[in-house]
Formats: sequence, C-alpha cells, structure tokens
Amino acid sequence: MLIHVLVVKFLKFIPICCDPMPCQNLLTLFRITFPEFRVSSESSPIQSVSKSIEELTLRQIQQYSKLMSDTTSYDIIIVGGGGSGLAAAVSAAESGAQVLLLEKQEELGGTTGIAVGSFTGCETSLQKSEGINDSFTDHVIDAGLFAKPEIESKNNGDLRNYFLSQTSETFDWLISLGLHFYGPSPEPPNRVPRMHNVVPGAKAYIATLQSRFQKLGGEIICSTPVVELIQENEEIIGVVTEREEKRKSYYAKVGVVLAAGDYANSSEILKRFKGSEFAAIDGINPRATGDGHLLAEAVGAKLLNMEITYGPELRFIPPPGKTFQQLLPVSGFFSKVMGRMLPLIPRFVVNHMVKRLLVTWQHPEDSLFERGAILINQNGQRFCDETKCPDREIAVAQQPGKQCYLLLDERLIGEFSKWPNFISTAPEIAYTYIKDYEHLRSDITVRRTSIEEIAQQRSIPIEELTNTVKSYNQRAVEAGRPLLNGNDWVLLGPACAYFTTTEGGVAINERFAAINAEGEPISGLFAIGQNGLGGQILWGHGLHIAWALTSGRLVGKQLAEKVKDS
Repeated sequence: MLIHVLVVKFLKFIPICCDPMPCQNLLTLFRITFPEFRVSSESSPIQSVSKSIEELTLRQIQQYSKLMSDTTSYDIIIVGGGGSGLAAAVSAAESGAQVLLLEKQEELGGTTGIAVGSFTGCETSLQKSEGINDSFTDHVIDAGLFAKPEIESKNNGDLRNYFLSQTSETFDWLISLGLHFYGPSPEPPNRVPRMHNVVPGAKAYIATLQSRFQKLGGEIICSTPVVELIQENEEIIGVVTEREEKRKSYYAKVGVVLAAGDYANSSEILKRFKGSEFAAIDGINPRATGDGHLLAEAVGAKLLNMEITYGPELRFIPPPGKTFQQLLPVSGFFSKVMGRMLPLIPRFVVNHMVKRLLVTWQHPEDSLFERGAILINQNGQRFCDETKCPDREIAVAQQPGKQCYLLLDERLIGEFSKWPNFISTAPEIAYTYIKDYEHLRSDITVRRTSIEEIAQQRSIPIEELTNTVKSYNQRAVEAGRPLLNGNDWVLLGPACAYFTTTEGGVAINERFAAINAEGEPISGLFAIGQNGLGGQILWGHGLHIAWALTSGRLVGKQLAEKVKDS
C-alpha cells in the first residue's frame, strides 16, 4: 500500500519533468535524503529514482513520501526580508517572476526597519528640483573621504562606483512606488547635499515594499530561518528551512539571493574575524547574526573585509515605547499628505524632528570625554580611560548589565549647553545640547544639585560614587586637568557599547553573483545589501540603505530577465 502511495506521488512529478530543473531537483532530493544509495548519472532522473525506489525500506519509503510533499519550486528565492530583500522581491515580481521571500523573524524589516532612513545618492530628481548641481564623478571622490585611509584602502572601488552610478535611478523607482522624501541634507565631506530623508522614517521603506510585493502576488513566509543551501553539480538550486524542528526544501529555477543582513550581533563571527575582546559587545540590531554570510561561506563563497565594523561606539538605550516618528503613518493617504506638506514646514520644525531622532539614535561626542566627562557603572565606579576608543567600549561591555552612565559637572553643563560644544550631532543639520536631552530624553537625563542626589535617583551607591569623584579629582590635580565639582550635576544614561553595522560581506561581481576563493562565480547564488557588500567601504550616513535598495532593485530585475530567457 505504501509503495502504491509513493508511486502515485512520484507520478505526479512526471508532468513537470519535461522541465529539466524540477526533474533534477527531484533527483537531488533523493540523493540528499538517501546518501547510501548510488543514483546513476547516466540514466535520466526519472529512471534513476524509479530504480532506487524498488530498493527502499518501508521506513525510507515513508520518509521519502513525506519529503516529496514538502518541496516547492519558485523562479527566485530571497533569503531575508529587510530593505535589500524586499527591494529585490518587488523588482523581480514587477517583471513577472514568481518569487518567494523567506524571513527568520516574525515580521519583516531587518536593520533597515530600525534605521533613521536616509538615502544618499547623486544626480537625483530631488537635488535637481532644489537647484543642486551634482555629479557622479564628484560623489565618487567624496565617498572616499569618510573613512580613515587605512580602511578606505580596502574598498572595492569598481563596485562602489557602479553602485553610486545607479542611485538616481533607484531614487526615482522608490518615488514611483509612493515613497516621499525631504531634503536633501548636507553631510560633510560631501561637497553638496546628498542625504535624502524618507517620510516619516525607515519603516516606510518596509511598509511600501511589502505592500507592493504582495499586490504583485509575491509570497512571504516569516518565522522560517534558512539553515542550508542546496547545491547540485556546483550550482545552488534551492534552500532548506527549519521551523519547529521540521525541515522543508524550496527550489529556485534561476537563483537564490542572500539578503540576510550583517553580523553586528554575532559574537562568534566578531570573535573570529575582529578579536575575542569584541565578542561581548552587542549589535544595534539584535537579530543581525550573520546567517547569510555563514550560508555563503559553507558553499565556498569568499568573505571580504570581515574585520571592518562601524563601531563599537557608545549609544544611549532607546526610549520606552514608540517615538513620535514611529507613530506617524508610513504608507497610505496620510503619508502622501505629509510628504507633500514637508517642503512647506518651517526649518525649525524639521530641525526639531531631526533632534528627536538624534537623541534616540546618535552617539555622544568624544569631545565630552576629552573635556572631562567620566563614565561610571551601576556601582558608581569609574572603570576606564574615557578618551581611548575602542578600549572604552570594550570595558563598557564588561560592566554590570553592559551599561554605563556619563557624569557631567557644573563646568561641563555650561560648556555643553551652547555652540560649539554639543552632545550629539548630524553635521550641519542639527545639534543637541543638555537642554535637548532634558526635554526630549528625560528618561535618561538626571539633573540635580549634588552627586548624592544623582546617585539616589539612579540607585547608585552614594559612598562609592562620592569616592569615585574624589579619586578622579586627586588624579586631575596631579595631571593639571579641571576638577569635577560645583552645584549642578547631570547624569546621562544608561548607555551601552554597540556595533552599528559591519562592512564585511560576500565577494560579488557587478551581476551580484557570489564569488568563490578562486575568483569564479558560484552558479545560482547571489548576495546583496549588507550580506553582499563585496568589499565596499560605505562610511557616511545613507549609503548602506542606498546600497541595500539599489542592489536589491538591480538583482531582482536581472534575475527576472533570466526567468524570461529560460
């Protein structure tokens, strides 16, 4: 009876076996399931599997029957539902491809979904409407001025240049999807404003792309991590997922696209490539664990610049609940109204919105520590030389709760209440001072007339904090530095050390194909976004999102063309 059922199920596959890809997939499935059987390469897949079925045991028949009903085929499979993955999905589906998007989390978004949302590009329609004369050549030069020379020297110049040349088309594509932007805003050393800010924030990318993809008939499966790539004759032909201890195979006719983000929160990858001292430092996105990098490496892909990270740096913990920007509509009628009204809103109102983002996302400036602010832990102890980075961040990650506080006295409060001393900044856009943190982040700002009151407010041992300040002042006298004293004190925090993002990625060519150690493309495997940086150095705000959306748009269009040709 079971053999009969198996044969019936098998015969259902025969009509599709005029297409060699599904037929080959069937043979691959048999080989993976029963490695003890030798399947002849000389026979056709149908003949090979049919002959082997006769030799199966009862238990193997049950196993194979179950697996045959748990396989599905698509034109393109995309691993990761952040900005790059969704852009690829929409782009491919717009050209008629049948696309499956797999996301390991319960919802889409990735790192794009928690970002500010800036898109940096050149020669855009918004620049032109604002009378900004920009050029691709100038942008290429300016993009190389952000990182330190020793980091910039590792950049893949050809790939970054190609990316920058495509940003204006991506920007127009995003507008055609219904997204709205304000700006562009300046960011030195860019010679002209290039930072385009999506309304009301980065979640608008996710909501708009997800809606468009689903309207085009695309399929999204969440809470489904990909644990393995299926490789046959040195070609990637599908993926294996695992959900609730159950594995399932999905097959792709023209390609699998890795869009699984970075590895900022993978202690193992950071330890391996950057050093064990960094393993305790968390990523700003707790879900960024480098799954796509490891999947690619497992099938022979080369990884580039894995030791390069943006950070670690200090950042204040996020505010409780949702921020004002997170409550704004990210799609639909009201989003469109906001986009059209924004150019009419006074500049000081826009600056106020930007300041809210700054106190949520930006890091405290190093000048705070250079001028005498100290870091303490929950026990009131000073634990590092605050002027040395990344030693400072490494030390923070070793403190109770991986948290610290910034202590400022009366002198520092006065200095950081006005230009040119600011706590956080987005250069030439907005600057935040003590009063901004008191008003916008009262949850992390305590201002009192004595350190005893400060300690009491944050449940820090009073005696320990008092001794810490006394000890600091003794050393300050010896070194000729200003003392910490006065009748006005501010404690900012908690703050944590974070990796914002990582610059390591799968080596790719300009067709986004993953490259192996010999410099050859791995057939059927593609990588985009942070997963497929390809050796680029994208320092500066807005370049990572621009790359995510641009690489996604281009690879989706490219693979859809392959579907038409197949």
